[in-house]
Amino acid sequence: MTIKIKLYGDLRGKGSQFNIGNGLTSTLNIEIDKIKTVLDIIDKFSIKEKEISHVFVNCKYSGLEKEVKNGDQIGIFPKRMGLLFVEMRDPF
Repeated sequence: MTIKIKLYGDLRGKGSQFNIGNGLTSTLNIEIDKIKTVLDIIDKFSIKEKEISHVFVNCKYSGLEKEVKNGDQIGIFPKRMGLLFVEMRDPF
């Protein structure tokens, strides 16, 4: 399975072993049987839940239990970069 992961702020250093650093998006190939959710991803990077502020999967705010699939794009923000956001809804 191939997913794109971007780690922000203090979390960037956690991706150095996978060449995900300097704020650049990198492609990470992961065996599908080992990664099912965002929580599995943060475990792989040795990130603690308390270090995370927000997670986005395919540009949508998501939780750690969100299932991931081939081609997904994951953005993980640290507590120090807590965000305020508004999710736009279709008015129709």
